[in-house]
Amino acid sequence: MLNQSAVADQAKQQRPGGPLLTMCSVGKTFPNGTVALEDMSLTIGKGDFLSLLGPSGCGKSTALRLISGLSQPTAGRIDWTGGVPGAGDIGFVFQEPTLMPWATVFDNVWLPLRLKGLSKARVREDVMNALERVHLEDFAGSYPRELSGGMKMRVSIARALVVRPRILLMDEPFAALDEITRFKLNDDVLQLWQEFGLTVVFVTHSVFESVFLSDRIVIMAAKPGRVFAEMKIDEPYPRSEEFRTSDAYAARCRDVSGKLHEAMWGLEAPA
Repeated sequence: MLNQSAVADQAKQQRPGGPLLTMCSVGKTFPNGTVALEDMSLTIGKGDFLSLLGPSGCGKSTALRLISGLSQPTAGRIDWTGGVPGAGDIGFVFQEPTLMPWATVFDNVWLPLRLKGLSKARVREDVMNALERVHLEDFAGSYPRELSGGMKMRVSIARALVVRPRILLMDEPFAALDEITRFKLNDDVLQLWQEFGLTVVFVTHSVFESVFLSDRIVIMAAKPGRVFAEMKIDEPYPRSEEFRTSDAYAARCRDVSGKLHEAMWGLEAPA
């Protein structure tokens, strides 16, 4: 595993910049008439760690599903630089680990490659490398029932990473975990983002989590779901426990919390 300084240097080299995808006036109305998103415009850059932050019902998860292709917009369009992503270009980590209880950790991580027709023998090294990245290489033969909640989520992350995606979508993956486990997984996700040169879109309700992880935070408002404001968190990486307890972190959290309060109470975002 790379040391923190090397990770930071490598991250700078791997983040080429420029847009990866653009949401252009995207809307999503469900068949029952519920307007989940309206006129959502957003550019996600290559190498971004972008958090979607907002109250329940503001369309964060809907936006993630539209980006993934699991759902289609009813208005507007999503433009991808380099063309529409193919199989394996997008990794998705859901709120629950969604593991197959009858399958081993190895077989759960192998699943997306198996669906592409790749044999276990052919991808064994790739699967084990993914498990090593989340510190579960010694649990390849274990079953989900033998794992803690945090370990199950690590398996889910390894399964998303094993296809080497262009973009990793994470839908409140740590919301159900205790604070200590959540902090540790936040640290791990940042290291994986930097090591793999990923673009990450992370959905969360937590101001504190969004400030710690992100270089950009998109604050969303509800009824209808839309972008209310964007805030840049230009604190240096790698971020550590020292940053979590710093005055700079506390100030950033206050700023983001204030803007989220405006979004929730329907105040106008500044031009």
